Amino acid sequence: MSRRTEKSETAFKQASKVLVGGVNSPVRAFAAVGGTPPVIAKAIGSQITDIDDNTYVDYVCGYGPAILGHASEPVVTAINKAVRHGTTYGAPTEVETKLGVAITAAIESIEMVRFVSSGTEAVMSAVRLARGTTGRDKVIKCVGCYHGHSDSFLVAAGSGAATLGTPSSPGVPTGAAADTLLVDYNDLGGVEAILKANPQQVAAVLVEPVAGNMGVVLPEAGYLQGLRDLCDQHDTLLIFDEVITGFRVGYGGAQGLYGVKPDLTTLGKIIGGCMPVGAFGGRADIMQNLAPVGDVYQAGTLSGNPAAMAAGLATLAELRAEGFYDRLEAISGQIAVGMQAAAIEAGIGDKVCFNRVGAMMCCFFTPGPVTDFASASRSNTQAHAAYFHTMLDEGVYLAPSQFEAMLVSSAHTDADVDLTLNAAKLAFAAAAKVM
Repeated sequence: MSRRTEKSETAFKQASKVLVGGVNSPVRAFAAVGGTPPVIAKAIGSQITDIDDNTYVDYVCGYGPAILGHASEPVVTAINKAVRHGTTYGAPTEVETKLGVAITAAIESIEMVRFVSSGTEAVMSAVRLARGTTGRDKVIKCVGCYHGHSDSFLVAAGSGAATLGTPSSPGVPTGAAADTLLVDYNDLGGVEAILKANPQQVAAVLVEPVAGNMGVVLPEAGYLQGLRDLCDQHDTLLIFDEVITGFRVGYGGAQGLYGVKPDLTTLGKIIGGCMPVGAFGGRADIMQNLAPVGDVYQAGTLSGNPAAMAAGLATLAELRAEGFYDRLEAISGQIAVGMQAAAIEAGIGDKVCFNRVGAMMCCFFTPGPVTDFASASRSNTQAHAAYFHTMLDEGVYLAPSQFEAMLVSSAHTDADVDLTLNAAKLAFAAAAKVM
């Protein structure tokens, strides 16, 4: 397609005068793939439209929350109804209790929940709670897993930090990161060694049960259960960061899919129906260590915002519809199989690796297998950039980074899939020229 860019280029230059890098989150600036990002004007269903009137099939889905597609009618209706009664109160509401009930019913390990305003805040608070509960300071995290931008965990991080080549950040004091212990994803032996080397010192093991911030990296057989067993042996809490995977890979999250119960879980994205939201929850005996019941302090002016709660509640109601995840799985599988076929047709089937679980997937431009950050980092980012820009020119909007997931919504249609796979044939051919 012939894609117009003049208005977006002008708007991005203007934005760069008042917004750092022209954006409010680094990956949006296209630094990893080059070029100027389209400036978006609207999003409806599976499609987004920029200010130059180019329309794209969207597989970013707001980086996760738009599992129903954009501007889903039940969600929009719920938000409109909520805001007509005010946008925030700083006081209890019934809707936050209703959403809490829905979440605790959906995720077996969550007996009580606390709402916050972002995934970063959820993880920061869950880790504080784990430290306060255990009386220990150290936390184990995986290299390449991104858990938000709080100081303690912006160490060997994935997502935008990996995209920019700065997995650790200036401005993070040495002391803030000193108690964050690093291990490779899928490396049970490494976790065991750290726990043994730090007896009675590790408060928690923090992990994405499916890593979604170094592309998409799946847990190997026995990995999550092995973490559960090691944490039990060492009286250490297990925290699953399900900000991405929660309600995306299944109604019970990744923990429901793999049958492993953590002590604490962090959530975000989908539970707010595309509104700003986060949450953390878990065993009641742990959660009740939070103020005002316990001594571990956490607070937030906009926590439990009624519009976000209403949007989340409406979203979860749609996800409970019979066959919802079966349909989502079917269309996601169709896309993944078709894209693999396109790569083979382009002659690079043996030079790329596809990882998928449910409605999240990633094509790594490396032979694979991709099982951790080191193997993900072997990807040919020049080939990815060629692939990305061809897809964009053909009307398919992907995350502008090798280290982000391709996300599918229930709004994607058969026509969207056909357009996507036709674009993929051209995109893999373009990538083949630089591999």
